Amino acid sequence: MTPDSPHSLRDAAGRRWPAPDGIPFLRAGREALAAEALARLDAGDREGALVLLLADQDDWWRGPTAGPEALRELVRQQARLSLREAMTLLAWGPVADYFAHRWSDPTFLAGLALVEAHWTAPRRAFELACGIGHHLRELARRGVAVTGTDVVFAKLWVARHWVCPEASLLCLDAAQDWPALGRFDLVACHDAFYFLEPKAPILEKLRGLGGLLAIGHVHNRDWANFSAGAAVTADAMAALLPDAVLYDDAELTRALAESRAPRPAPAEVLRGAEAFAAVAGPGLAPAMPVAGLLALPPAGAPLRRNPLYGEDGHIAWPSERYGREYGARATYPPRAAAPARAVLEAATVEAARRRELLDLPERW
Repeated sequence: MTPDSPHSLRDAAGRRWPAPDGIPFLRAGREALAAEALARLDAGDREGALVLLLADQDDWWRGPTAGPEALRELVRQQARLSLREAMTLLAWGPVADYFAHRWSDPTFLAGLALVEAHWTAPRRAFELACGIGHHLRELARRGVAVTGTDVVFAKLWVARHWVCPEASLLCLDAAQDWPALGRFDLVACHDAFYFLEPKAPILEKLRGLGGLLAIGHVHNRDWANFSAGAAVTADAMAALLPDAVLYDDAELTRALAESRAPRPAPAEVLRGAEAFAAVAGPGLAPAMPVAGLLALPPAGAPLRRNPLYGEDGHIAWPSERYGREYGARATYPPRAAAPARAVLEAATVEAARRRELLDLPERW
């Protein structure tokens, strides 16, 4: 695909696609929406095009749709809004809680542990279903050139303006034909694979991008998970990736918290796991200790007390559901002892490791 204006691209067949704020909207099945957004962009109406695209959701969405006035306010006030204010205007509800607190979410830590344990010093990384860019941000801060895709344009737009502005971002459905993306040293899909269908062809496309393949936090169909999706069993995951090393997701989180190498498990042992992860690739080496390459923020990073702590220093869950879903595996203590502000240094390493202190985006 090649740019044909500051706000659009042209594909190999000559079709034009909107790309406001540098995010191509290529989603299959949304051709009429793409055409309308492109017409508004061509007419100089960036705000109108963004209002259309920011209202689009994935097929699993069951919540409300943000109204046009809220979305106009979001676009107009983007430069001064916090991430949480932006997600409120997008009407994301529980999903906003998930994204706002993902930096200490045990499933996010498991994804970091999976990649660090099998670190290959990637120069280029790709993430399918990247959400608002939590994992992309961690890699970019280590000098990795990152590319992310998601089916929801609004998530990518939030990534662009609040979480990982340096990422290359594309809006597309995992099941559709992908444009040529090049080769990558690391290819990942975290906390999303269980939503994606058809799984085998999608994995084939991911493997075709090259490098280490890391599939984090796959919901086990044999477990009563909190989230919707098309979960798979551990046996099915092993059949889809017969050369992969599998992990219990909870074991990955513990490995990060304890600064050790995670222990893999065969599929038959993982039948009772809530979720599991897989890693595969040429020359895959045994897991290394998760000491801090990704498990900890960069040296000298400014830290803030985890905002899950209330003014009294005790955990105050954003919702009862959030507490049920993440509380049991939390690595941070019920009461905070860390200061409200700090930097990453020897005295704060353990508080940062257990996520009592966090390296949050500037406009969190």
